[in-house]
This record gives sequence, C-alpha cells and structure tokens, in this order.
Amino acid sequence: MLHLPQTAGSTRETLEATFKAEISALSPDELPLEQGMSRGSVVTGDALSAMVIRSRIGPDRIRIHAGLFFTSVVAGCACTNDPSPMIDEPEYVEVEFVIDRRDGAATVRLLDSGG
Repeated sequence: MLHLPQTAGSTRETLEATFKAEISALSPDELPLEQGMSRGSVVTGDALSAMVIRSRIGPDRIRIHAGLFFTSVVAGCACTNDPSPMIDEPEYVEVEFVIDRRDGAATVRLLDSGG
C-alpha cells in the first residue's frame, strides 16, 4: 500500500508543496503510470513530478486530483546494430489520490483522460 504521511498531516497552505515532494520521491512502480501511457512501453524512473488540479481536505481523508508527468521509452532489442536510439518520451496521466489523515495510507486510481 502507498503511504503519504507528510501529505496526510498537511494544512491547506502546505498541501500542494508537500504532496509534490512526496510524489517525486516515489518509485514509478508504486503508481499506475504504465496503464495510462500513450507513447512508450516502459516507464523510466526519471523526472516524476506532479501537478495538483484539485484537492479536498476533510476531517478523515484528503482527496487530490493530480496530473503526473513522467517519461517512458519504447523498449527494443537493444542490439548493437539496432539503429533506433532509446529516446525518452514525455507522458502525462491524471489520477486521484485518497489519503487517510490518521496514518497516511493512500489509494490511487487512474482517471480516464479522454484520450
């Protein structure tokens, strides 16, 4: 399970900066990035960042609708004579986080981006 304890303890004033910092420290494997990719076939671990689109702070939980920016590559055979270079492709998905304010336990689900 995903844990975002610092975000869970945030106030309205500190929520966005705290959330962005915790997300950028996560491994891409902890998020549903591959399911939302449109260009590549493998998520790279570089340059994961978040944008808060909307947030709601309640007494028990925090809901955050966020955009996640990351990179992917098209995996090939990586042969020495393969003329296709490995190029990082920019990717974007929208997700919803629901964070329990007591312990920071969080769920994340991929939202339909309409693409």
